[in-house]
Amino acid sequence: MKRLVILGGGYGGVKVLLGLLAAGIPEDIEITLVDKNPYHSLKTEFYTIAAGTAAEKDVRMDFPDDPRVSYEFLEVNHIDTEKQMLTFSRSTKVLSYDYLVIGLGCEDNYHHIEGAPDFTQSVQSFSKARHTGLAVGNLHAYGKVTIVGAGLSGIEVASEIRESRSDLNIRLLDRGSSVLSAFDPRIQAHVSDWFLKNDVEVLHHANVEYVEKDGVCNNGICYVNDVTIWTAGVQPHHLVRALPYEKDRQGKVAVNEFFQVPTQPNVYVIGDCASSIHSPSGQLAGLQGEQVATTLQAVLLGREPKKPKEIKLKGTLGSLGKSDGFGNMMQQPFTGFLPRLAKSGVLWLSKRH
Repeated sequence: MKRLVILGGGYGGVKVLLGLLAAGIPEDIEITLVDKNPYHSLKTEFYTIAAGTAAEKDVRMDFPDDPRVSYEFLEVNHIDTEKQMLTFSRSTKVLSYDYLVIGLGCEDNYHHIEGAPDFTQSVQSFSKARHTGLAVGNLHAYGKVTIVGAGLSGIEVASEIRESRSDLNIRLLDRGSSVLSAFDPRIQAHVSDWFLKNDVEVLHHANVEYVEKDGVCNNGICYVNDVTIWTAGVQPHHLVRALPYEKDRQGKVAVNEFFQVPTQPNVYVIGDCASSIHSPSGQLAGLQGEQVATTLQAVLLGREPKKPKEIKLKGTLGSLGKSDGFGNMMQQPFTGFLPRLAKSGVLWLSKRH
């Protein structure tokens, strides 16, 4: 028997698993999926957990129940690429592999800012988003919340908290001259206008110098604060950053066209852990996972895999509460209820699938 281990049950890992199960696998292949949680979580919706506008069960799903798959709900603490085995925290179990798919996702990048790791909340994992939701939900009337970072995550967190708590004082720190600087100017203007109408303070050209328990110091001014939420950048999972593979400047593993590590082609890396010309997203991880499933199915059958097609992303969607949103769809900018409805539709399809 040969063992295929899928490390991480996020968008990419689940797509690999579903693709292999649908295509069929040889009887001598044993599949094990490893994740610290006993469910697949929809990370693009974690902002709703942080704001308290959705129940946890609405943003998680059971893994496939299939006799061809076994699960290990443990947290990995080391990937031994020489001995081809995994060890775990709080467990003496050792798991060996013949083929490995790494889809561990990302973590916050604090950019060496003093106090940020200790005194900020996060939405980068289910447990951290849950902790953030508790901190926000327990705030007294007219409490102060600061979100550091005005990218897609920061925008959705800030707007969702505003919809959840009209009494809170919400401040968004934006490093650039406009929110969502990577998006079309019409989208930037729409989001800026939404924040203005909904009393969310946006400070541009932010430069956070340090974070304290009760405040954020930005450009020489220290703002008293009850909760600080960090959405100012991500980096690959720390286990991936520690791997002895070639990486790009962001610490992502360099892979070939099949998402294999060139020096160890039995190891596949996808999602936020793999170097790519595209920005990290759940959509990208899912598409990579589909291609890896096709490649692996050929490899496991002893066939030469076909060169994957170039990945083409369908666009990006974001929410501004439950009835407004924005997005790039079909290479065109859209704002208002239509992109918000489309985002809800994507979520519904993900759950149905």
